[in-house]
Amino acid sequence: MSWARVKGLSLPGGKWLLLALAFAALVLADYGWLGAARIVDQRVGDIALRINARGRAPSDRVVIVDIDQRSLEMMNDMAGSWPWPRSVHGELIDHLARQGPRAMAFDVLFNEADVYRPEHDAAFADAVARNANVWLAMVLNSDGVGAKVGDMPRSVGAKALAGASMDARVPLLMPLVVLPQAGAMQTGAMRGGLINFAEDSDKVGRHHDLYLDRANWRFASLPARIEESLGRKLPAQQRVLLNWRSGWKHVSYADIYLDSLRGHPQRPQDEFRGKIVVIGTSAPGLQDLRLTPMGSTYPGVETLATAIDNLDRGDWLREAPRGQLLPLALAMIALVAVAFAHGQSAGRVFYAMLAVTAGVLSAAAVALASGSFWPVYAPLALGWLFYVLCGGIAYLQERAQRLKTAGMFGRFLDPRVVADLIQRGEIDHRATAESREISVLFTDIRGFTALSEVAEPKAVVDLLNRYFGRQVEVVFQHGGTLDKFIGDAIMAFWGAPSATPDHARLAVAAAIEMSATLDALHNELGELGATLDIGIGVHSGRAVVGFIGSNKRLDYTAIGDTVNLASRIEGMTKGIGRILVSEVTRDAVGDLYDWIDRGSHQVKGRDAPVRLFEPRVKAGM
Repeated sequence: MSWARVKGLSLPGGKWLLLALAFAALVLADYGWLGAARIVDQRVGDIALRINARGRAPSDRVVIVDIDQRSLEMMNDMAGSWPWPRSVHGELIDHLARQGPRAMAFDVLFNEADVYRPEHDAAFADAVARNANVWLAMVLNSDGVGAKVGDMPRSVGAKALAGASMDARVPLLMPLVVLPQAGAMQTGAMRGGLINFAEDSDKVGRHHDLYLDRANWRFASLPARIEESLGRKLPAQQRVLLNWRSGWKHVSYADIYLDSLRGHPQRPQDEFRGKIVVIGTSAPGLQDLRLTPMGSTYPGVETLATAIDNLDRGDWLREAPRGQLLPLALAMIALVAVAFAHGQSAGRVFYAMLAVTAGVLSAAAVALASGSFWPVYAPLALGWLFYVLCGGIAYLQERAQRLKTAGMFGRFLDPRVVADLIQRGEIDHRATAESREISVLFTDIRGFTALSEVAEPKAVVDLLNRYFGRQVEVVFQHGGTLDKFIGDAIMAFWGAPSATPDHARLAVAAAIEMSATLDALHNELGELGATLDIGIGVHSGRAVVGFIGSNKRLDYTAIGDTVNLASRIEGMTKGIGRILVSEVTRDAVGDLYDWIDRGSHQVKGRDAPVRLFEPRVKAGM
């Protein structure tokens, strides 16, 4: 059965609406506190973010100086294995500073002193102090005791909130390498900010936290502090959705450092002028790889660069709250429920849903390209889930109805024919009766009343059952529909429920075989059936065919003048011939048989006489 033919009326309209209300309640509960559908917005939203990133060229404001695998290998002879002496970073700072970058930010922690090479730490600290646009990384841990906020340098940027205490301890990893003496803790030589990776509920980093609060103190992120120092207006909210890019300009750390050692540098002298330089690592061995919408092994330095670039341009994504898209889910649920309640097929509802989905996704894509992220994916998924639920229910209801129809038609047709009609969807017990061109056959046992009076009831029943069984097989074999048994008579017709152009030929063929079957039965029915004879009448014409009756009892039958005349013709067979057909039927069959003209006869209820013919199988056939 085609899915598109599943009708919505298999449930009363009110029940579809009640089902929609129940499903909508679950959706409201999920958006309220369960959050199961959030994963759809997250996962499908990641795909949208990746697609959007492909259309965004690498930044022309932020450059990454990359401690890549090549740098680790090239620097090994002069700086040793990682971690290098901090003086190497100090030399890099001084070299970059000559080109006039707007800021230099390290995505590397300097929280532990090098006890074996303190002079190198001092050289690095001096370079940081000489260059006021150098920013160092800090991390706010989730556990631990930490230092007193009152002992931290002012340059960490801690801001007091309501109830803040200078004695509060916060587990903040600071770049202590540039603070070799306790007295220097209160100097402004160190400028730092947080580089904490912001994870969503599924551990994927899509956002950037501009600040984190701990013990009533607020600590700003490294990108936020850099951009604030550059006079940029920061977002009012605590977290922003990152607007990713297709790639970044990476310059190998080793290339920059080695160029600084040459008397005549070979790289462009203004390569970093006006840029924000982020020094970090993408080398696989240093394990600074993150799970983001851009991939499962995305370099952490590129995540930091993305946040800086977004804040510098002011083009972070404006994220619509999920609750604002809730009406979309409810509207789609209502659309499906109303469509099914009004008897629309699942196929039509599918195309309507497809159109809505395409429109919403297109609008969301345009919004994303313009800097707004709409979490429309869970509402769409919930709408489709409700459609599948309704379609499944409608399918099961329709299947049950078709099985019921098959059972009903099994009383009239060969089961194989019923199965084929059900599969093709050509019959439906709910359809109204209609006028069809058919051929009707009546057959009656001659002398049955007298036979039943002298024979045992059980023997009469057995005789009838065997007779009816064989004759019904003949009807089914010729594609006929068994209408009913009327005492010892059989009514059958051809041309419905499945339209059959050669219904007259099939009806006459069945009549001839029914006659032959009776002759064969004479040898099986013994003395009781030895004198059994029948009369068969066939007529073709229009009749009303369909399920006719009351709400409690329906019969698939044919009614009309064609049926009445076929019955009258059967009644005229006695003394003329076992099989009689009307002239209309004879003309429809043609010369397939030899026809014996039995003349015209007056039939009760008709003014004009009816000309009758007896079919005979042609010799040699």
